[in-house]
Order: sequence, then C-alpha cells, then structure tokens
Amino acid sequence: MNISLNWLSSHLDLTGKSVAEIDSLLTFAGVEVEGIATKGIASGKIVVAKIVEAVQHPNADKLKVTQVDAGEGALRQIVCGAKNYQVGDLVPCCLPGAELPGGFTIGETKMRGVESRGMLASAVEIGLPPDVDGLLILPADAEIGKPVKEMFDSDTLLELEVTPNRPDLLSHRGMARELATLLETPLLPLDIPSRSVGVSPTDRIRIDAPDACPLYTAVRISGVTVKESPAWLKQRLEAIGLRPINNIVDVTNFVLHELGQPLHAFDAAKLTGAIVVRQAAEGETFTALDESVHVLTPDDLLISDESGAALALGGVMGGLDSGVTAGTTDILLESAWFTPQGIRRTSRRTALSSDSSYRFERGADPEGVLPASHLAVKLILETAGGTAENITLAAGSPPSLTDTVALDHAKLNQLMGGSVSLTDAEAILTRLGLTKLADESGAGSRWRVPSFRADLQRHIDLVEEIARVHGLDRVPSRAQGSFVPASPVDAAYDADMVLRRRLAALGFHECQTIKLIADNQLPDALPLRPLQDGDVIRVKLPLSEDHAVMRPSIVPGLVASAVRNARQQAKSLRLFEMGRVFRNAGGGKAKDQESETLAILVAGPAQPAGWTAPERVADLYDLKGALSALLGGRTVQLAPRDRDGFVLAADIKADDQNIGVFARLTPARERELDLTHPVYIAELDLTKMRKLLVGISQVADLPQFPGSSRDAAMELPISTPNADIEKVLANLAEPLLVSYECFDVFTDPTGQKLPADRKSVAYRFHYRSATATLTAAEFDTVHKKVLDALTAKLGVKFR
Repeated sequence: MNISLNWLSSHLDLTGKSVAEIDSLLTFAGVEVEGIATKGIASGKIVVAKIVEAVQHPNADKLKVTQVDAGEGALRQIVCGAKNYQVGDLVPCCLPGAELPGGFTIGETKMRGVESRGMLASAVEIGLPPDVDGLLILPADAEIGKPVKEMFDSDTLLELEVTPNRPDLLSHRGMARELATLLETPLLPLDIPSRSVGVSPTDRIRIDAPDACPLYTAVRISGVTVKESPAWLKQRLEAIGLRPINNIVDVTNFVLHELGQPLHAFDAAKLTGAIVVRQAAEGETFTALDESVHVLTPDDLLISDESGAALALGGVMGGLDSGVTAGTTDILLESAWFTPQGIRRTSRRTALSSDSSYRFERGADPEGVLPASHLAVKLILETAGGTAENITLAAGSPPSLTDTVALDHAKLNQLMGGSVSLTDAEAILTRLGLTKLADESGAGSRWRVPSFRADLQRHIDLVEEIARVHGLDRVPSRAQGSFVPASPVDAAYDADMVLRRRLAALGFHECQTIKLIADNQLPDALPLRPLQDGDVIRVKLPLSEDHAVMRPSIVPGLVASAVRNARQQAKSLRLFEMGRVFRNAGGGKAKDQESETLAILVAGPAQPAGWTAPERVADLYDLKGALSALLGGRTVQLAPRDRDGFVLAADIKADDQNIGVFARLTPARERELDLTHPVYIAELDLTKMRKLLVGISQVADLPQFPGSSRDAAMELPISTPNADIEKVLANLAEPLLVSYECFDVFTDPTGQKLPADRKSVAYRFHYRSATATLTAAEFDTVHKKVLDALTAKLGVKFR
C-alpha cells in the first residue's frame, strides 16, 4: 500500500518529523516500510541561476561555456549542451553535491578540457515531469539563488506492508491514527457533514443475502456532470500511483484511500427498480469493468436490480454495463459492508482483485460505511454539481465485531517487566481509540474497543498493543541467556546441514516447494511405502486445485521444479529437497502420520558435449554414485522392486538396511512433461539417513605393498540382479580382495552371440596384501577362490 506524506499531513501535524524518523517509528511498531520514493525535487542544492554569458566551447561544436549567477556573489562556469535558452534566462543550476534521481551526485569536472562547476538541468533531470527538450526555463521573477524545490510541489511516498490483522491501517486516516498514537500528537478533525439516514423500503433496496451483506446503503445524486477532476483531486490520486478517470470515479477512489471504506457509483439510468443484494445463480455470467467474463456460483454475491441484471460482483468489482460514463447524469452511490470470507472466496476463484476486495476480505470498519458515503456525497456535489437525496437509504444494520475487553493490571506489570506505569498504559490505549469503562475491583479495568480494531479481543491483545507503542526495546530482559545442552532436535538439524552441504558439493541445488500438491501430481509420488486406498489426505476447503492434497511424497514437487527449470532451458538437472510428508496409516484406519524424507532428482547431461567427448546423459549409476558419496563409508545397493507408474524401480539399501526407494519416470510421463531426458528420482527416510551419517571413524595407512587386478566376464541369467553378485562378494569377506567394480554388461536380444535370456557381466577385482608383496601364483589363488564362490552361489559361467 502506498501512503503519501503530503496527504498524511492533512490528518496530523508532521512538522519537524523526518522521513527516517517516520520510517523507524512504523517499523518498530510492526508496519514494514518496503520502500521510500521521492516525487519532485529532493535536493536543496538545486538553485535558481541566471545565465549571464554563453560562448562556444573551444573543443566541442555542440557545447557552450556559460557563466551563471547562482546567488553566490561570484559567477560560476558551467559547460552546457542545451540549445533552448538565451542569455538572461533563469534555469535550475545543480551545484556540486546535489543529488539527482537515480542516485547521481553532481561534482566539479572538466569537459573537453574546460572546467565545469555544476550542471544546468532539464525538468526530468531534477525529478519533475517532462517539460521541453532542453533546459527548464523558470519564471522571470524567480529569486536567484533560491532552492528550486521551494517552487514546485514535492512529496514522499511510503510503500508499506500491512499485516492481515490490521485492515484499519489500509487508509491515510488509519495510518495517521497510528502515527498520532506513536508520536503522541492529536489527529486533525475530518470535515464530514452529517446526513439523515433512513430505513430503505424494499422497493428501493432489498437484501436477500443478509449473511453475506449485513448492511447496504445507497444515495441518489441527480444532475451531475461527469468531467475531469479538479487538480487537487488528481494530484492526490497520482501521488499514490492511481490514474485519474473522471470526477465521480476519482471521488470514490479518494474516499477509499482517505478512510479505507470502498464505494461504488452506478449509472442510475441503467438500473431497473430496486437494488437487490443476492447470491448468484449457478452458471450466471458477469462481465466486469475490465471486460472479463466470469461464470458464477451460488457462493458469489451479486448486486443486481429487479430485472435480474448483474450490476456488480459485491465487494470485488463493478459491472461493465452499469458503470459511470461521460453521458451519465444521475448516479446511485453504494456504500456497504460485506462478509470477508465471501469476498475472499470470490476474489480468489475469479482471479479478480481490486483495492475494494483487498480491504473487504481483510475486514472493513462496519461503522465507517455511512461516514464514507457522507464524505463522498459532499465531494461529488463539489466536483460534479447536482442534487443529492435528503436521506441516505440503509438496509440492514452494521454488525458488531468488537466488545469490551478486560485489562489485568497484575499480568500487564508482569509481562512488561514493570517498564510501563498503569497511567502510561491507559494513555496508550486511549490514544489507540479505546474507551475506559470502569475499574474492576482494583485488579483491572474494562475497555470498549472501537469498531475499527476487531483484532483486539483478549487481555493479551491489549498488552501487545501497549508493548508495541511503548517500545519492546524498553522492556527489560529478566534473564540472561543460559546454557542449554544439545538435544535430539539439535542433532537432527546438524545432520541435515551435513547432508545439504554434501549434496551441494556434489552439484545439487536445494528446492523449497509447498506441502500441498494437485491431484494430477499424485502419479509422481514415490512414498517409502506404496499408497493404499484412503492413504491420501485431502484438504477440505483448498484455496485452489493446485493445493488440494497434503503431499505423501516430496517427489511431485521436485518433478514440477524440474519441469519449470527445463522450460527455462536448464540442461543438467540436479535437485534435492528435505521436508515433511503426510499420509493416513493403513488406508485411513489409523491416525494421520507425518515423517521427514529427502528427495533427490537427476536428469539431463552428466557431462556436456565437447570436442574431446560426446555428451553423456545421466543414468541410474549417477544417482547411485551420489547416494554413495552422501553416505561415505556405507555400501549402497539397489534391490529391484516394482512400483506402479515407474520403471527401473528399486529399494535403496545401505549396509543391508532399507533407507528409501528409487525409480525412473516412465517415458510416457517424461514426454507428457516435455522432459527430453530420463528422470531418475529417489526418496529417502531422513531419520535413517541421519543415523547413518558418521564422521571419520578410522584412518588407514597408505598401502606399502603393490597390488594386482584381475578381470572376469561371467555369464548368468538376465534376471539376476547385480546386487546378488555384490552380496556374494561381501559375504565372502576375503581380506586380500580390497575392491571390485562392474565395468561392462552385454546382452544380445537376437540370441546370435549370447542366448537372449542370458547376460555377460564383466568385473574388475583388485587384490593386495597389507603385510607382503604377493606373487603371481598367490594372486591367482585368491582370484580363483572368488570365482569359485560366485560359481557356487550363483551358478555363473566364466567366459
């Protein structure tokens, strides 16, 4: 939200208050200042100067050397390239040290060898709207040496982030009320005339949906002239970034940002009969002011007339066919209060958002409906003429959102550490708009909360307000930090950071995805245990279809991230994420379960193409290698196990312990997602991973004796997994066998070189003794022992 300090100054006296001071006050009071922008001339070192002389630059055809009088008692030499001035003109002169828009600071320099002690400026260069191409020519009666900023209007714009529980701050009056409390200065009175208010007959206003709209008011103004707004009104709106439209619409926008109450003006000639506030019919269509067409549901609130025509989507946006145009002469001014939940639901479902919906869905002030209407009537009569009805018609009544709240004096003193006296605390509550009703038997007091502070419901809410205004930095600390022994939570955090650092060192990038996924993402889920019917936890009232399911696996979010990265032309995808997953246990027969997992995704080139080698696409061994590096000192194996919706699925084992699952997306799914390379994914039990992490458990000396390698190609059934071979070798526990690796696999589907149901697997075995140099015969003996074990256990044939 944008706040203009000039506009704010019409509500309270800010004399002597710097922008930095206001920024600090708001920030420490809980209102985040996201940006500060200055409109107009900011620097006082830009002054009025008279051009006394202008001669040709000796070294540049397009430059002139001028002598200017800037009110300093001596002439100042400045090199200038503009052509639109004459000797004797008054122009802005930027003295050394002047700060211009964009962070540029003027200094003394030489231009083509000639000294230039400042700059003569155009309008744009000093922060004013564009004027002419060249220097800004000032009025002939301007005072030489006077800061130019004093001749033009300037303003400071604060960009504020207001928390959802403080809708009372979404206006200049609300923000002024907040600053007045913090600065202990009075608010200036508002000039809002009183008007008669009467109960509307049903032939004028009828509310058929009182739960969605408890209060609706309207006043008819006849004989208006729709035209351009006066300068002051346009200036107010332009100051906060709004585009003036016409005097009627601009008044409603002004009142919204002045008081925080949205209004809407209908062209009365386009209405038939009474205003009817009703729920939309199923499938009813509505054309908004932005010309977008929406199909409505009974959850949406419509403002219509007796003919049934949809005039506006209540609290969200007006209709295209009922808006004010240049030919409008009679208007009906609406001011109402709508239930926040309904406005929020409609705005999100239709993707229509406006300044009105932003305020209504957070909760406008019910008691602000009529004052806003009265102020708008006054301004419309002033800017557009016409005659207003004597009575503002109202249907329904404003809801009561606030009550009295008790302040416990003892608890206040305890929570504030005695840093604020009861008198000061009561003064703060009074400045905030609360009214003290009575003391309660000496133990506390009871306060009436104003209608615009619906967030104040409990004793602790009042204490928080007192602490916020008093200053949390003034509340004394009652205890110094004390030693806390390490806990399992600390150990888990440390282990997670180790995993993160190792994955980052391996070239992986961490993702953070939302814990809610769409139904169409469930096929990508790879939970540690396959899902049963009823295991999926669905959100009862999802914000959108994309957030309908509590994720049973992190993999769908990683796959979605991979798709987004691939669409941005990312080639090599190495992603991981840690987080919680959710499921019902036993098909929904037990309590919901939460667990923590680590998901990893590998896709795309493992090695880019170059002139020395072709591109190599990552495969399952790259993912397995990453897992082995992640769990240094552990033996990682993939044990095949079918998973519906995936290919090459397997359980991941570390030292014979199941720690997760591995799979590849089906080629059909990869094509559906526009992924051009195989996608390999793994989901790991984070609790088990933490336990498997070890530091340096032992250090081995470098080998002192040479070793020898032997290769062996074995033929075995094509269905025999590689894990079986590794298991035999591990169980053999041969001390001289220091390492082994598979370096080739051969199959022949035609059956010509090898039966189609057989495969050839080539292994390299490395042998070494830690105590002596082995002879060739000794190497052969131990190698034969290994081959015999493979033959006995797996029935392999060596080629």
